[in-house]
Amino acid sequence: MGKKVIVVGGGPGGYVAAIRAAQLGAEVHLVEAEKLGGTCLNVGCIPTKALLHTADFYKTAAANSVAGVKVNSLELDWPEALAHKEKIVSRLTNGVSALLRYNKVAVHPGRAKILPGLKVQVGGETLAGDAVVLATGSENASIRFPGCDLEGVIDSTGALNLQEPPKSLVIVGGGVIGIEFAALYGALGTEVTILEMMEEILPPVDRQISKFLHKHLERSGVRIFTKAKLTSVEKAGLQLRAEFEHAGEKKNAVADKVLVVVGRRPRTKGLGLEALGVKMERGAICVGDAFETNLPGLYAVGDCNAKLMLAHAASAQGKAAVEHIMGHKPSYHAGAIPSCIYCTPEISAVGMTEEQAKAAGVRYKVGLFDLNGNGKSLIEGKGGGMIKIIADSELGEVLGVHMIGPHVTDMIAEAALCMNLEGTVEDIAHSTHPHPTVSEAVEEAAMAVFGKAIHSI
Repeated sequence: MGKKVIVVGGGPGGYVAAIRAAQLGAEVHLVEAEKLGGTCLNVGCIPTKALLHTADFYKTAAANSVAGVKVNSLELDWPEALAHKEKIVSRLTNGVSALLRYNKVAVHPGRAKILPGLKVQVGGETLAGDAVVLATGSENASIRFPGCDLEGVIDSTGALNLQEPPKSLVIVGGGVIGIEFAALYGALGTEVTILEMMEEILPPVDRQISKFLHKHLERSGVRIFTKAKLTSVEKAGLQLRAEFEHAGEKKNAVADKVLVVVGRRPRTKGLGLEALGVKMERGAICVGDAFETNLPGLYAVGDCNAKLMLAHAASAQGKAAVEHIMGHKPSYHAGAIPSCIYCTPEISAVGMTEEQAKAAGVRYKVGLFDLNGNGKSLIEGKGGGMIKIIADSELGEVLGVHMIGPHVTDMIAEAALCMNLEGTVEDIAHSTHPHPTVSEAVEEAAMAVFGKAIHSI
C-alpha cells in the first residue's frame, strides 16, 4: 500500500523530493508559500548565472579578446539583460510546475505549520501524512550596523534587480555570493571593492585556489581588503561611504551601492518546530541518518538543516529522504558533493582541501597541473588556472579535487564520480581524455601525483 508524503517547500530540495516520492508510488502533497523553484531558481543560482553570462560576454567583446574578432561599437542593453533573466526564470519555474503536474503531485499554496502526528496546516486546510519532508531553504543572513537601513544598502536580491549597473560598488562579504557579484558587475565596468573579515576571500575553498583568484581579481581592477570589518555606512552626497577597520587602521570606500552578502541562514521560523520538540542548533534542524529528525517520520533536507547549502545537495538529500521513507536504501555521499563558483575563471571543488587533509593528519600527495600548459585553455584565454588533485599517499584514493579555469564547473562531476566509486588517481590517469579539451588537464594532474605529467616540466 502506498504512503502519503507531505513536502514543505518547493525549491530544489522540495520539488525533487516530491517527484522522487511520486515515482516510488507515494501520494504526494507539496506546500509552497511563495514561488515554485525556491531561492535558487527565482532569486539565486539561475538569475545570477543569466546575468553573469551577459556580463562575461560583454567583457570579452569590450576587450576584443577573441583572436581575429574586432568589436568597433559596443552597447550594453541592461533592460534587455534583465528581461532575458526573467524569461529564463519563468521558463524554468513553469517547467517545475509542469513536472509536478505530470507526476500527480498536489500543490498547496500557502505557509505551513507543522502539527503533532505528522500533520501540516496550510491556511484553513490540514494535511495528514505518513511522513513529512521539510525543505524550507534559507534566507539572506543580515548584520546590523549604523546605516544598514540607508537607501542603496542592498542584499543579493536587490543586486539582481538594479535598474542599471552601478558605477561603483562595495561588497561586504568575500564568500561565494560576494565573489560572483564582483565578477558580474566588475565585468560590466563597475569599480568593485570587497571587504572580507577572514584572512582570505572564499574561506572554505582550497587556499591555493582562493589565492589564485584573489590575484586575478586584483589584476582585473577589483580592490580587496581581507581581515576587514565594516563599522558603518553613511551618506556621502549622492553616494555611500562604507567605513571599515583594516590592519589596525580606520579606512573607507565610497560607492553608489553597498551590497551586504555575509552568508545565508536556515529558514525555520514560524513552522512550529520548537513546540513539537524538534531538535535544532542555531536555527538549523538537526537530522540523523537519511535526514530524519528526532521525531520519527519528520525529515529535513537542504539549507534548512545547514549540512551543505547547495541546491544540488538539497536535491540529493531530498531524494535520499524519500527513498528512506519508501523503504529503499538511500544513496547519498556527503563527502563527494561538488561545489562551484561562477566567476571568471570558474572554480569547482569536491572533497578535502589541502588544509583539511593536513588538519586531519592524512598522509597525502598533491598533483598539480597549470592550465598554461593546456591548449584549449590557452585558446579560450579565460585567465589561466590549475587542476589540483589530493590523493592518499598509500592507496592513491582521490581525497579531493580543486579546479580553477574555463569550464571547470562542468568538469568537476568526473571527480565526484571517481570519489563515489572510491576511485584512485590511477583510475583518472588511465582514462583517456579527449584532445583538445580543458579536461585533459585532469588526467595530467592525476599523473602529476606520481611526478609523471606529460605536458609540464
